[in-house]
Amino acid sequence: MTDLREGAPPPGPRSAPGHRAGQDPTGAADPGAVTAALSRPRSPRWLPLPPAWPVVGILALYPLWWALGLGVLIFPLMALPMGWWLLRNRPIQVPPGFGLWLLFLLAVLGSTIALGYQPQGTLPGTFVGRLPGVGFRVIEYASLTVLLLYVGNLPRPVLPQKKLVALLGWLFVVTVGGGVLGVFAGHWEFSSPVEMLLPQRLRSMGFIRSLVHPAAAQVMDVFGGMDIPRPAAPWGYTNTWGNNFCLLVGFFVIWAFATKRRWLAAVLLVVSVLPVVYSLNRGLWIGLAVMAVYLATRLAVQGRLWPLFGLGATTAVVGVLLAVSPLGDLVNARVEHGKSNDVRMYVTMEALRGLPESPLIGFGSTRNTSGGRNSIAVGSSSECERCGNFTLGGNGQLWQTLYAHGIIGTLAYFGFFGYGIWRFRRDRTAIGLVCSACLVVSFSAMFWYNALVTPLAFQLLAYALLWRNSDAHE
Repeated sequence: MTDLREGAPPPGPRSAPGHRAGQDPTGAADPGAVTAALSRPRSPRWLPLPPAWPVVGILALYPLWWALGLGVLIFPLMALPMGWWLLRNRPIQVPPGFGLWLLFLLAVLGSTIALGYQPQGTLPGTFVGRLPGVGFRVIEYASLTVLLLYVGNLPRPVLPQKKLVALLGWLFVVTVGGGVLGVFAGHWEFSSPVEMLLPQRLRSMGFIRSLVHPAAAQVMDVFGGMDIPRPAAPWGYTNTWGNNFCLLVGFFVIWAFATKRRWLAAVLLVVSVLPVVYSLNRGLWIGLAVMAVYLATRLAVQGRLWPLFGLGATTAVVGVLLAVSPLGDLVNARVEHGKSNDVRMYVTMEALRGLPESPLIGFGSTRNTSGGRNSIAVGSSSECERCGNFTLGGNGQLWQTLYAHGIIGTLAYFGFFGYGIWRFRRDRTAIGLVCSACLVVSFSAMFWYNALVTPLAFQLLAYALLWRNSDAHE
């Protein structure tokens, strides 16, 4: 899995194989190379920026954006220059199955007509009161769509496949670093510059605080009576940290193998076991198992059986490590104390119970239950924020799309990624295997992880890599 083959280069702005860029076999100027030079994203002379700078800026500098309090807000900001470049370089090519993604976006917009509706068993609210949260999701979905099209339409010399893989691999290093920070300095946090510029009324809102307040971990009572820091940096939430860890690890591995940095990969992967276990993130553990089995099976079908033996050996090593170290006690305690299971089951059943009131288009957004699991009179408070008023649609992408955007939006959303898995199934390159594994893992994560914002960004970048790596892009 060390081959980072670029795939067949498409026509137009990408240079043709078999001769130097800028020349054809007869020595004349290559129109494709000229077009590539003209369509290269440019920056002002006084501000030298690398080619494809919006994507490089988002991925390479994400720790900086997190520290500044921009975090996921960087995607809408960078969508502006990316969108402008797309408008200047029409016609815009779209990936296979893009019609399904457009249908999902239409479902997101169409479902907003139900924002004023109050399903049974939920807290009252108004159309206008729910608009800020919906507006945030609409803007982020639109921004990530621009990111997908921008990366897919960039000339390959401007953004090579290897460079994009390296950037995603770098973010895995950042994720592991943030995880280690969360384990050893779980209470570390600070006020970001963006946060300090906001009025106190906005800064005190939980949703706004989650966007602009950097923290190493989420401190949560998992076992009952004991607060435990669970790694979250730089992704805001422990669940998002676990989801991104699973989506990014494959890119780091193939980058390390392709660049002959296998010892670096081995050391970092061993170190990553610590935050993976201390995150107490069962969804992450399941996702890693799904990814390992999927990749081993794909390679075995190709006649390469060593991954199966490697999977067995890794399982044995992890088993021994858990048996002889305190990490095993922590895993056993997490399995035995599934404190969140009842809450997850409750909100899932409530979401499914309310869906028949608006099955096709959903309710436009999430809702909060009017009470708790045991009584409608129980609600959240400053002393017990998790006692009631649970969010319907907040416990997994599947439940959110169903509840907020109905059956139409759900089928379109997951149909897009499912089509991508099928459409690019014959891509046997390292990039193709890892990207398809990302899409497969997203289906296992849909039951307990919400994808917006950064997990969905990485899923769409994996889709773009598959698209650019295939003959379908020609």
